[in-house]
Amino acid sequence: MNLEALADCLSSASCAVTQVSTGLIVGMLMFLVTSGLSLIFGVLGIINFTHGAFYMMGAYCAFTAYALTGSFLAALAAGALGVGLFGMAFERLVMSRVYGRDILMQLLVCYAMILILDDGVKLLYGGEYRMMGMPDAFALPPVEIAGGFVPGYYLFMVGVALAAGLVLWLGINRTRLGKIVRALAINPQMVGALGINTTLLYAGVFGLGSLLAGLAGALAAPIRTLTPGMGVSILIESFIVTVIGGMGSIAGAFLAALLIGFTRAFGAIGFPLFVDGLMFALMALVLVVKPSGLLGREAA
Repeated sequence: MNLEALADCLSSASCAVTQVSTGLIVGMLMFLVTSGLSLIFGVLGIINFTHGAFYMMGAYCAFTAYALTGSFLAALAAGALGVGLFGMAFERLVMSRVYGRDILMQLLVCYAMILILDDGVKLLYGGEYRMMGMPDAFALPPVEIAGGFVPGYYLFMVGVALAAGLVLWLGINRTRLGKIVRALAINPQMVGALGINTTLLYAGVFGLGSLLAGLAGALAAPIRTLTPGMGVSILIESFIVTVIGGMGSIAGAFLAALLIGFTRAFGAIGFPLFVDGLMFALMALVLVVKPSGLLGREAA
């Protein structure tokens, strides 16, 4: 424990800006992953344990596309759309077979897919660490804010994550398709009776959730080391965020992701040996005070 160092950082504008930017990056990446996880659970009722592997796939798809084209926009598109399409295929060919089955069966199917994807990455890229590198468009001097320096790519990542979250929220709450998706989560039989193709909707929702995980992986590729199994840690953190924010709540996922991001950023200074413990302690506190999560619905 080093509370003196934490106090010094909070009293220094430059240190505070640096840690806030770090917390935002961690939080926004977790928000993208968790929003997809919450969307899939909220509509399909599936706890998708393969979500971390989809994040890994997004990073490697972006890495490959960037190596082939040299375009970072192409890399982002490949990471997001490639994983989204894969998620739709996975839902139709595999997950649809275990709807309504025991949760253990669903977990075993997801865990099997994690192992398959991790070994597939090892087969294609080898087990060594890979680095995509910073795109040339962002190889610029950092932006100075209140004496602290924030890389331009960090600002880009935050902007993309916020835009994606806003589009998702507006799509679910302000469009006809969003109303249909919300109805599907409550009463799929009624939606099907109205002549709407629920099979396509299920695949589309799962694909959209997977796309968000792939987008997060693609955004992380320039600043993170790529390695098989890299999705495990963010999967654990995403479930912590999901529990804190409330299962199925996109707004709750956003709020909880920011809390966890800042907990990691400032906890690394004040509690360097207890950062993970702080996250779990925060989750336990929320569960004690409000078991449904910050913005989750109480069970009927």
